[in-house]
Amino acid sequence: MPAAEEDILLRKGIRPTTNRILVVRALLHASAPMSMSMLEEEISSVDKSGIFRALSLFAEHELVHVVEGGDNMTRYELCHGGDHCTIDDMHVHFYCEKCHRTFCFADVPVPKVEYPAGFEVSGANYMARGLCRDCREK
Repeated sequence: MPAAEEDILLRKGIRPTTNRILVVRALLHASAPMSMSMLEEEISSVDKSGIFRALSLFAEHELVHVVEGGDNMTRYELCHGGDHCTIDDMHVHFYCEKCHRTFCFADVPVPKVEYPAGFEVSGANYMARGLCRDCREK
């Protein structure tokens, strides 16, 4: 029986290689979206190009959401929706301008927006900015 990480990759039609399994594992256990530099720190056995190739493949197969962070850094998180990541699978993120952490508000969906006729939306990025609870209390 394949491990959870292998099963996640196989369900999306991605061949489970060692590097891909390591990247999925890091994202699976992350409490917030991870940047390339965060993934490099977490997975020291995989070089930057290996991580980037895995993330690009994951995005192509709708396995990850690409989140534009409040600090202008791209971050990645696993899509937990079914076969296709849609806006309905996405949630709000919060960037603390003091401690520079990004938080997932997994229970807060991206608000529905009515777009003009003729537009087809394939993704959305909802990033709130301000002070997190810890920084606000200091």
